[in-house]
Amino acid sequence: MTLTYQGTTLEVADLLVDTGSATTLLAADRVAEMNLWPAPHDNLYTIRGVGGTEFVFARQVDRFSVGERSLLDFEIKIGEVDYGFGINGVLGMDFLYRTGAVIDLKKMTLTFS
Repeated sequence: MTLTYQGTTLEVADLLVDTGSATTLLAADRVAEMNLWPAPHDNLYTIRGVGGTEFVFARQVDRFSVGERSLLDFEIKIGEVDYGFGINGVLGMDFLYRTGAVIDLKKMTLTFS
């Protein structure tokens, strides 16, 4: 996955594809590498999932890409992402739906229609 914010681009590996997650979430320590920090104007959210409750902030990024698919002005959530195994974020239904993602479980592939 590639993220562009205020002219800085960052590649992030090891995302969990989660059709049960409504939103895309990235680890705060990863996006801090591009000086993406909480600001007073950010919306704060409490998200809940199998792993429990987490506090996150939302930020609109310039471009969010997975493979050949990109969304411009895409809102992501940013939080701790400490679920006990090494991932840097969750690719949620907001991105998957809008890009026409096709998940082939037999081939273990993610493509776009």
